[in-house]
Amino acid sequence: MKVKISELKDSEIVEQLSDATKQVREQRFQYAIARSLENPKIIRDLKKKIARLKTIQRDREIKKVKK
Repeated sequence: MKVKISELKDSEIVEQLSDATKQVREQRFQYAIARSLENPKIIRDLKKKIARLKTIQRDREIKKVKK
């Protein structure tokens, strides 16, 4: 079952953010070496996922400060 990103705990968000960043780094490295990827859309999708995770993380920080 797929879980929405907004329903994740803070620790899970940090973990997924770390994993996505590592994957982007690996994909860029692979592209730099081979100059081709099986699916070039992977990098774009990972960057969007990172942006979503950072947005939710920042929203939660702002909510904590407002309390």
